[in-house]
Amino acid sequence: MKGGIFCFLFLIMGISMLLFSQGAGELIAQGDALFFEMEDMATARKALDLYRRALALSDDKYGAYWRMARIHYFIGVHTEDKKEKKTVFSQGAYYAKKAVSRGPERPDGHYWLGVNNGKVGETRGVLKSLSLVKPIKRAMNKVLELDHTYEDGGADRVLGRVYFKLPGIAGGSKDKSKEHLERSKDLGPEDPVTRVYLAETYLALKEIEKARAELEYVLNMDPDPRWCISLEEAKQDARELLKEKEFRKE
Repeated sequence: MKGGIFCFLFLIMGISMLLFSQGAGELIAQGDALFFEMEDMATARKALDLYRRALALSDDKYGAYWRMARIHYFIGVHTEDKKEKKTVFSQGAYYAKKAVSRGPERPDGHYWLGVNNGKVGETRGVLKSLSLVKPIKRAMNKVLELDHTYEDGGADRVLGRVYFKLPGIAGGSKDKSKEHLERSKDLGPEDPVTRVYLAETYLALKEIEKARAELEYVLNMDPDPRWCISLEEAKQDARELLKEKEFRKE
C-alpha cells in the first residue's frame, strides 16, 4: 500500500513538473513573439513580465536568463533618464552573467553580457569605463569562437564599435573597426545598425563615398515589422550623419 502511495505521489510530482516546464516554455514563446514585433516600450515591458514569470517557473533557467538580459538591453536603449539607463543595463548584465554560468559554451549569455556592459560604459563615458573594455572584448571573442554568425554577426558589430569609440591611446583603431564591421555586414547585410556604424567608421577614415552608400542603403530599406523601432532609429541616424560637412564637400 505504501509503495502504491509513493508511486502516486511521484506521478503527481512528475506531472506538476511537466506542467511547470510547459508553462515556462509557453511564456517564453509569448515573450519572444512580442520581442520580434516590438513597436514600443509598453510591448517591451509586457515581454519583460512574461520572461520574468518564465524564470520563476523554469527548472532550466538558461533560456529565461539570457532573454531577460536581452530585453533589459532593449529597454535600456530606449530609456531617457541616464541614471535609470545605467541601472537597467546593469540588471541586463546581471542576468547575462547568470546565463553564462549555466551555459558557458553557448553564445547567448556572453553576447548579452558584452552588449549590456558596453552600454553601461556609454552611460559612464569612455574614459571612466576603460575597465570594461577587456571584459567586453573577452565576451565577444567567446561568441566568435562559439558561433560567429550569432545575431547576424553581432560580436563583430560590437567589436567594431568598441574599436571605433576607444581613443587610440586606449587601443582604439578605425582600421580594426572597419575590419570587424565589414565582416558583420557580410553576415547580416540587412542589419541597419551595422551599416550606420560602418558609415561612421568610413567617414572617420575619409572614405566618403563608401559612407554615403551605406547611409543611403539604410534610408532605402523597406520597413520590417520585426524591427520597426531599430530601423526607424537607424534611418534617423543616417539622416543626421548625411548632414555632416564631409558630405557637403563632395
